[in-house]
Amino acid sequence: MDQIRQAADTPEGWRHARGEASLSDVHRSIAVRTSGPGWRRAAAFVGPGYLVAVGYMDPGNWATSLAGGSKFGYTLLVVALVSNIMAIVLQALCARLAIGSGRDLAQACRDAFPKPVAYVLWFLAEVAIIATDIAEVIGTAIGLNLIFGVPLELGVLITALDVFLILYLQKLGFRWVEALIITLLGVIAVCFAIQIFLADPEWGAVIKGFAPTTEIVTNPEMLYLALGILGATVMPHNLYLHSGIVQTRDYGPSLPERRQALKYATIDSTVALMFALLINASILILAAATFHKTGQTDIAELGEAHSLLAPLLGLAIAPTLFGIALLCCGINSTVTATLAGQIVMEGFLHIRLTPWLRRLITRGIAIIPASIVTIWYGESGTAKLLVLTQVVLSLQLSFAVFPLVMFTASKAKMGELVSPRWLSAFAMFIAVVIAVLNVKLLSDFVFA
Repeated sequence: MDQIRQAADTPEGWRHARGEASLSDVHRSIAVRTSGPGWRRAAAFVGPGYLVAVGYMDPGNWATSLAGGSKFGYTLLVVALVSNIMAIVLQALCARLAIGSGRDLAQACRDAFPKPVAYVLWFLAEVAIIATDIAEVIGTAIGLNLIFGVPLELGVLITALDVFLILYLQKLGFRWVEALIITLLGVIAVCFAIQIFLADPEWGAVIKGFAPTTEIVTNPEMLYLALGILGATVMPHNLYLHSGIVQTRDYGPSLPERRQALKYATIDSTVALMFALLINASILILAAATFHKTGQTDIAELGEAHSLLAPLLGLAIAPTLFGIALLCCGINSTVTATLAGQIVMEGFLHIRLTPWLRRLITRGIAIIPASIVTIWYGESGTAKLLVLTQVVLSLQLSFAVFPLVMFTASKAKMGELVSPRWLSAFAMFIAVVIAVLNVKLLSDFVFA
């Protein structure tokens, strides 16, 4: 059976056999129904999309959305919407790559490019994960500080313990990891629903905020925040993550079975990302309805937003809900960033170690620099650092997106599950838009 799968996993366009499976300790560990009602078969694929969605509402998003909402009101809601559409397309391609080729994005890059290029891509992916981790570490530490009064430096060290949580949950089964993530997402949703109800935004202005405006491109400050939202929404590590965790499902090797797996995996990620849009839009709406409305246009500090919510909304529970949601986001995001780190390191470098040691090393590579930077900057610099990490992510994005689009458009590499031409064209358009926006961002701030 494994030989049949290996053959299915290695279309002729690849130079080498795949080797060790992505996330080998949980690979194909979740059974998939081949008969019965459609909703029962689809239910087996529910999970990976929500792990991916976590990356689209991490603490870095909070900082950029708070800054955007407080400074420009509802104007940047359209950026959150456009970013989400981009994310849906790109994550669908990740599922396609995984199911069509049996490889994650890191394994595909290692096979397709010369070693020096693959090492550069690995380094850039690692930088992106470190930038992600900085955001996650800061968010979790601030959440602990807001709710329990834990000092920021101690909070940073506590977040490093998430690696043991993952090890424990994966030992129980990958479904436990997904259950934790989905439960915490539910808590976040409830917290924001209450806060939005209390803030009572102008719904007419909210709807208008989803309409595009040229000012976003012409105003450098607005473009900087818009790119921050884009970087915070479409995240490079998520592309690696999704292409790995989709393969935890034990779908069959035949073409009909893989087509069905692709359909359900795409539905899962699309629904989950629409949920992520709701959360991101809620953060921006909350900032616009409370801070921008009262003339406080420079709110980007998560702690500052927390302390101002009580007087503005008139209820003491509001900042507590904000803190709880932030802590849940931070925990969720560190879990998914750890898994992404493992996929990137194993896929690019083929390091063969026991799972717990591998995860400890990949976590250390990301969390040690993140912790040093966070402690160095201290509480006062965390907001600027959070927004900066999101812009760094935006700049890294092209180096993950272009290979993904190239691989999924190749009939030789993907076989019968190659992307339709319209999808490849749309995805390439998205890749070019991201690249052009990044060039504009650099020119605006380097030559200003």
